[in-house]
Amino acid sequence: MTAQLDILLLLALPASGKSEVRRYFDHLDPISARRDLALGPRAQLDDYPYVHLMRCISRELTRLGEDPVFFSSAEAPWKEPLDWLTLIHLISEDYSHMVSGGRAEHTTSELLNRLDRARLLAGAPAAIDVLNPGVRAKVESGIATDVADLDPIAAAGDDSTIIIEFARGGPVSAGMPLPHPLGYAASLAALPEEVLSKASILYVWVDPEESRRRNRERTVPGREGEASILHHGVPETVMTEDYGTDDMGWLESRARTPGTIPIGAADIPMQRFDNRVDRTSCLRAKPSEWPAETIETLHHDLSAALLRLAGG
Repeated sequence: MTAQLDILLLLALPASGKSEVRRYFDHLDPISARRDLALGPRAQLDDYPYVHLMRCISRELTRLGEDPVFFSSAEAPWKEPLDWLTLIHLISEDYSHMVSGGRAEHTTSELLNRLDRARLLAGAPAAIDVLNPGVRAKVESGIATDVADLDPIAAAGDDSTIIIEFARGGPVSAGMPLPHPLGYAASLAALPEEVLSKASILYVWVDPEESRRRNRERTVPGREGEASILHHGVPETVMTEDYGTDDMGWLESRARTPGTIPIGAADIPMQRFDNRVDRTSCLRAKPSEWPAETIETLHHDLSAALLRLAGG
């Protein structure tokens, strides 16, 4: 019998189809998911809600006349590139809670403290502890609705497949290797050994130009889109400066073992799902509206990639 995937890192440039693929997984019956895709019951982690929250904090700080810390404007990339690793440390903490019984809803104060702890682990200075208490109280009030929208971390069962989704990249004109802390090389290396030792990577392959086009196409303006995994838009400047290219191909070219990428001393299994010709945007519609022929080839190719990762 094919082994089940313990941790699946679902990686790609923005709007490449990661979240749509995840949505497809969630509409499969458990038997098909296990037999065809080597997936147990899914438990899911994603760093985008933290990016959205950090933009909300920057918005409130700007409104109060303070240093916005994370983003200088709603359209700007990170002020501190080490915050790519801040996100990894937040996800790693979520993973730890997930495998040890879950965690209830966040409180706003706790979440701000978590951001500071993760920032310090990333090598960046604390952002919240330095605030005047009155300013902090106003920030907490201003982002309370956004924090309330965050999903609690549910416990993962012993038979679960934990899916961790994120995107990484670098400027459109960047050479390889990308400078630290940019790209997948830096972020994957910052994951705990407990994750890396159990992880496999499904890379949803889309060219950067196509990623930018689909990002514009999927964007729903306003708060409804910004808080959505499927419909948020990444600012165009961010798409060119942070996601103009990525280093997955470069990592693949340095493989010590075929079908893997090297991260430190580890060789992480990796397979591509070719989505350069779009097969996933249709998954944003109701399942009853999914085109049967597209779904058939999508399922076949996802199955081939995931079963290879599982050793089937």
